[in-house]
Amino acid sequence: MFNQKSKSETAGEVSAPGTGAATIIAAGTTLKGDISSNGDIRIDGTLQGNIQCQAKVVIGSNGSVDGDISGQQADIMGKVTGTIKVKELLQLKGGSYVSGNLYAGKLQIEPSANFNGQCHMTTATNGQVNEVVADKKAKELQKA
Repeated sequence: MFNQKSKSETAGEVSAPGTGAATIIAAGTTLKGDISSNGDIRIDGTLQGNIQCQAKVVIGSNGSVDGDISGQQADIMGKVTGTIKVKELLQLKGGSYVSGNLYAGKLQIEPSANFNGQCHMTTATNGQVNEVVADKKAKELQKA
Protein backbone atom coordinates (compact mmCIF):
# COMPACT_ATOMS: atom_id res chain seq x y z
CA MET A 1 0.00 0.00 0.00
CA PHE A 2 2.71 2.52 1.01
CA ASN A 3 5.66 0.82 -0.67
CA GLN A 4 5.82 0.09 -4.40
CA LYS A 5 8.45 -2.64 -3.95
CA SER A 6 7.43 -6.20 -3.28
CA LYS A 7 8.71 -8.03 -0.20
CA SER A 8 11.12 -10.09 -2.28
CA GLU A 9 12.79 -6.92 -3.63
CA THR A 10 13.39 -5.40 -0.17
CA ALA A 11 14.54 -8.60 1.56
CA GLY A 12 18.19 -8.14 0.58
CA GLU A 13 18.45 -4.43 1.39
CA VAL A 14 20.33 -3.41 4.52
CA SER A 15 20.91 0.18 5.61
CA ALA A 16 24.53 1.21 6.00
CA PRO A 17 25.81 1.65 9.58
CA GLY A 18 26.10 5.19 10.86
CA THR A 19 23.79 6.73 8.24
CA GLY A 20 22.60 9.44 10.60
CA ALA A 21 20.14 7.31 12.54
CA ALA A 22 20.67 7.38 16.30
CA THR A 23 19.26 5.25 19.10
CA ILE A 24 17.92 7.39 21.95
CA ILE A 25 16.94 6.29 25.45
CA ALA A 26 14.89 9.26 26.61
CA ALA A 27 14.82 10.84 30.07
CA GLY A 28 12.45 8.99 32.39
CA THR A 29 13.16 5.65 30.68
CA THR A 30 14.90 2.78 32.47
CA LEU A 31 16.34 -0.07 30.42
CA LYS A 32 17.81 -3.28 31.83
CA GLY A 33 19.98 -5.21 29.38
CA ASP A 34 22.82 -4.83 26.91
CA ILE A 35 22.66 -2.60 23.82
CA SER A 36 24.54 -3.27 20.59
CA SER A 37 24.40 -0.80 17.69
CA ASN A 38 26.16 0.13 14.46
CA GLY A 39 24.87 3.72 14.71
CA ASP A 40 25.13 6.46 17.33
CA ILE A 41 23.60 5.97 20.78
CA ARG A 42 22.38 8.67 23.20
CA ILE A 43 21.34 7.86 26.77
CA ASP A 44 19.30 10.48 28.61
CA GLY A 45 17.54 7.95 30.84
CA THR A 46 18.93 5.04 32.87
CA LEU A 47 20.64 1.94 31.48
CA GLN A 48 21.57 -1.03 33.62
CA GLY A 49 23.71 -2.97 31.18
CA ASN A 50 26.54 -2.69 28.67
CA ILE A 51 26.79 -0.65 25.48
CA GLN A 52 28.60 -2.02 22.42
CA CYS A 53 28.61 0.62 19.68
CA GLN A 54 30.44 0.97 16.37
CA ALA A 55 29.92 4.76 16.33
CA LYS A 56 29.53 7.54 18.93
CA VAL A 57 28.09 7.11 22.42
CA VAL A 58 26.62 10.14 24.22
CA ILE A 59 25.52 10.04 27.86
CA GLY A 60 23.37 13.12 28.48
CA SER A 61 23.52 15.23 31.64
CA ASN A 62 20.56 13.32 33.14
CA GLY A 63 21.75 9.98 31.75
CA SER A 64 23.06 7.16 33.89
CA VAL A 65 24.79 3.94 32.85
CA ASP A 66 25.65 1.11 35.22
CA GLY A 67 27.78 -1.07 32.94
CA ASP A 68 30.63 -1.04 30.45
CA ILE A 69 30.73 1.20 27.36
CA SER A 70 32.60 0.38 24.16
CA GLY A 71 32.57 2.57 21.06
CA GLN A 72 34.40 4.63 18.48
CA GLN A 73 33.93 7.96 20.35
CA ALA A 74 32.12 9.01 23.52
CA ASP A 75 30.87 12.19 25.20
CA ILE A 76 29.99 11.74 28.88
CA MET A 77 27.90 14.42 30.58
CA GLY A 78 26.04 12.22 33.06
CA LYS A 79 26.97 9.32 35.35
CA VAL A 80 28.79 6.14 34.33
CA THR A 81 29.80 3.29 36.63
CA GLY A 82 31.92 0.85 34.64
CA THR A 83 34.76 0.56 32.15
CA ILE A 84 34.78 2.86 29.12
CA LYS A 85 36.72 1.73 26.02
CA VAL A 86 36.86 4.20 23.14
CA LYS A 87 39.03 3.87 20.04
CA GLU A 88 39.21 7.59 19.31
CA LEU A 89 38.20 10.60 21.47
CA LEU A 90 36.65 10.28 24.94
CA GLN A 91 35.31 13.52 26.43
CA LEU A 92 34.30 13.86 30.08
CA LYS A 93 32.21 17.02 30.13
CA GLY A 94 31.62 19.35 33.08
CA GLY A 95 29.39 17.87 35.77
CA SER A 96 29.96 14.29 34.63
CA TYR A 97 30.77 11.50 37.09
CA VAL A 98 32.72 8.42 36.00
CA SER A 99 33.71 5.58 38.31
CA GLY A 100 35.75 3.00 36.42
CA ASN A 101 38.73 2.54 34.17
CA LEU A 102 39.14 4.43 30.90
CA TYR A 103 40.75 3.18 27.67
CA ALA A 104 40.97 5.81 24.92
CA GLY A 105 43.03 6.99 21.99
CA LYS A 106 42.55 10.61 23.10
CA LEU A 107 41.10 11.92 26.36
CA GLN A 108 39.63 15.31 27.24
CA ILE A 109 38.49 15.99 30.81
CA GLU A 110 36.88 19.30 31.76
CA PRO A 111 37.79 20.77 35.17
CA SER A 112 34.37 20.18 36.77
CA ALA A 113 34.20 16.51 35.69
CA ASN A 114 34.60 13.82 38.36
CA PHE A 115 36.68 10.75 37.47
CA ASN A 116 37.69 7.89 39.77
CA GLY A 117 39.70 5.08 38.18
CA GLN A 118 42.66 4.39 35.95
CA CYS A 119 43.32 5.81 32.50
CA HIS A 120 45.00 3.80 29.75
CA MET A 121 45.91 5.49 26.48
CA THR A 122 45.78 3.37 23.31
CA THR A 123 47.55 3.86 20.02
CA ALA A 124 45.43 4.92 17.07
CA THR A 125 46.97 2.36 14.71
CA ASN A 126 46.34 -0.90 16.49
CA GLY A 127 44.23 -0.11 19.57
CA GLN A 128 46.79 -1.72 21.89
CA VAL A 129 47.20 -0.35 25.38
CA ASN A 130 50.48 1.47 26.02
CA GLU A 131 50.75 0.15 29.58
CA VAL A 132 54.43 -0.79 29.14
CA VAL A 133 55.34 2.82 28.31
CA ALA A 134 53.24 4.13 31.21
CA ASP A 135 54.83 1.65 33.65
CA LYS A 136 58.32 2.55 32.44
CA LYS A 137 57.66 6.27 32.92
CA ALA A 138 56.24 5.65 36.39
CA LYS A 139 59.32 3.68 37.41
CA GLU A 140 61.59 6.46 36.10
CA LEU A 141 59.67 9.02 38.19
CA GLN A 142 59.98 6.85 41.31
CA LYS A 143 63.79 6.69 40.89
CA ALA A 144 64.07 10.48 40.61
